[in-house]
Amino acid sequence: MWEADTIFLGASRNPDDSYRAPEALLLKYGNRHGLITGATGTGKTVTLQVLAEGFSDAGVPVFCADIKGDLSGIACRGTQQDFLVKRAADVRLAAYENTEFPVIFWDLFGEQGHPIRATVSEMGPLLLSRLMNLSDAQEGIMNIAFKIADDEGLLLLDMKDLQALLANIGERAKEIGTRYGNVTKASVGAIQRALLVLEQQGGDHFFGEPALHIRDLMGHTRDGRGAVNVLAADRLMMSPRLYATFLLWLLSELFEELPEVGDLDKPKLVFFFDEAHLLFDDAPKVLVDRVEQVVRLIRSKGVGIYFVTQNPLDIPETVLAQLGNRVQHALRAYTPREQKAVKTAAETFRPNPDFDCAAAITQLGVGEALVSVLEAKAVPSVVQRTLIRPPAARLGPITPDERRTIMSNSPVAAAYNQTIDRDSAFEVLQRRAEEAAVPEEEEAEQAQAGGAGWTLPDFGEDRSPNDRAPTRRTRSSGDHEPQRRAPRASNRQTVAEAAVKSVVRSVGSSLGRALVRGLLGSLKRGR
Repeated sequence: MWEADTIFLGASRNPDDSYRAPEALLLKYGNRHGLITGATGTGKTVTLQVLAEGFSDAGVPVFCADIKGDLSGIACRGTQQDFLVKRAADVRLAAYENTEFPVIFWDLFGEQGHPIRATVSEMGPLLLSRLMNLSDAQEGIMNIAFKIADDEGLLLLDMKDLQALLANIGERAKEIGTRYGNVTKASVGAIQRALLVLEQQGGDHFFGEPALHIRDLMGHTRDGRGAVNVLAADRLMMSPRLYATFLLWLLSELFEELPEVGDLDKPKLVFFFDEAHLLFDDAPKVLVDRVEQVVRLIRSKGVGIYFVTQNPLDIPETVLAQLGNRVQHALRAYTPREQKAVKTAAETFRPNPDFDCAAAITQLGVGEALVSVLEAKAVPSVVQRTLIRPPAARLGPITPDERRTIMSNSPVAAAYNQTIDRDSAFEVLQRRAEEAAVPEEEEAEQAQAGGAGWTLPDFGEDRSPNDRAPTRRTRSSGDHEPQRRAPRASNRQTVAEAAVKSVVRSVGSSLGRALVRGLLGSLKRGR
């Protein structure tokens, strides 16, 4: 039937419409990457589920995105439905048994799975700029922000840390410009507005701690099966740039953290990238180059990447050339672009003399596919028209109650369900601002207490002009009555006071005369 070091995919079809030889993927070439393509409703999700089940049974952990919720059924035991039993008989699957698989649900928003978080520092300026669609000048400022954070020991963990740092950079734009390069407040403001949009799309749920640790995606059960990590992506698809950037970040983390292992008997992890065209839509060349580099080099770290999309033209040629295992479901050729896609897909397979590959792609039924996998010495097999085997787990989504039960029993629930808010850039910059405000407040209080810097002369009298007794004139029989004055204070000085004042007047007069003589002398000489 098939060997233990393979994943059974289905049975190839003879020209007389009978099925003969099994089609299987060799585990040792599972890290040579793959491609699953086809129009909507042709069976891509079922093929993905069959591959995920096969890898899990072989002890290989899997990470996959669940776009419509259909893939969640892999967590529950399937049922012996008539059409599935018939399919099992058609592909000569002797022992068709239903079972469930060890699933861990994840969700960037923390609603349908355990929260997945990454710190701003881990994301880095390049991916953040891609996520917010920044211009070259704004991307330069983002790089400056990360450099300042490194130089000043500021931890960038969540969005409020980055927002606080950008506000600080805007206030110090002139000072920063002399050392790191020109920083304009207009560009800083544009980045802050982009961050606000990202926050409204749910980016604040993604950035923070505890950050996802790669080892938690690579778990095994006691019986040796690999964990199937399912990312709930139905809501995430409403923010396609966030979805694509997250998966690119995850690939980069795998590439950077995992050690080199060379060729193994089976992969250490298999990564399914559904709706893969979102990764490349409007992506700058530097990011496409990054994806190509990761796909080309991550194989030696034991990781296989499988792109799932509708059209093979969605994948750049440089990436497409790295994908050794291919499953092509039906394509419709109604438009010139679709006809070109059919031709491209047919030309990428090793030809089979028994049928016309391009014609077969448009005639495939639901659940059928053209399959070509790597055989001995990593040579692509001759393309075969294959009926895909039925999955062992449930087809379709699970109920919310079933999801909650699985999440409550998850081995990573305690590690990720609680948010952590450490002392980071936001708190540090807030304390700096408070410390800088204290001296300013003290100066203001001193200035207010001292009359704002003004002093009044002391005339030796405590009375104001209003205290003076008014003169009064009365007229009686034509005579004037003398004015009555208030008694005057004594102006007499003591001998000591008189001596001191005399010396001060003498010194002041001598100094004044010397200054005047010097000034007049300089004027005369200048004539």
